Amino acid sequence: MTTVQLDRLASRPNVVPDAVRLESVTKRYGGGESAVTALDALTLGVPERSFTAVMGPSGSGKSTFLHIAAGLDRPTSGAVRLGDADLAALSEDALSRLRRERIGFVFQSFNLVPSLTAAQNITLPLKLAKRAPDRAWIGEVIERVGLAGRVEHKPGELSGGQQQRVAIARALAARPDVIFADEPTGALDTQTGREILALLREAVTLLDQTVVMVTHDPTAASHADTVVFLVDGRVADTMTRPSAEAVADRMTRLGD
Repeated sequence: MTTVQLDRLASRPNVVPDAVRLESVTKRYGGGESAVTALDALTLGVPERSFTAVMGPSGSGKSTFLHIAAGLDRPTSGAVRLGDADLAALSEDALSRLRRERIGFVFQSFNLVPSLTAAQNITLPLKLAKRAPDRAWIGEVIERVGLAGRVEHKPGELSGGQQQRVAIARALAARPDVIFADEPTGALDTQTGREILALLREAVTLLDQTVVMVTHDPTAASHADTVVFLVDGRVADTMTRPSAEAVADRMTRLGD
């Protein structure tokens, strides 16, 4: 399905609204002849309560897409909306507050604070946002990600898979509008990676979360509802109900 077809679908009644949407977003680095265009008039919407994987070859713009969509960087031109919020219209302070309150992050490197326990890491974003944690919800999240009995351990006392579970629980703790995951299984073994992907899948299916994941792994992408393929900062193709085999095959033909 092309971007135009996706836009037409989005204009129909009773269609799930977008949790995040980029409209004609261009991102350039540098100037003059040495300028690099990472995103090129990219238009893409991510529906609420969906799991979207973003793939592409090196230099395709997928990391830039994540940074722009998550409000970690600003576009050169175009609009980025998180629900009803226009990110381009926000001051740096307001943008930082929005990231704390409405966006969750899961990174390959976990990004946990070594001196804090798992429980303290999970509630840290709420503390920074000066929000009282919903203890019942935090308890449900901890139970669902399989950390019961480990929450008083510090990151150095946990396996890589357990640290990533802490990161997922931290992302879920504030009930964000969108969770952005950047290669969340890249530092994990195959079996642990599958368990983490299953947790992200459950976050969508059981907790009504929206997940956007950048990955290079066709197996990881197969857990998503939709795979978006980027080439040269543009949407080259999309795939619904992906299988690992179909994704891998499409990756080999992105230059076609």
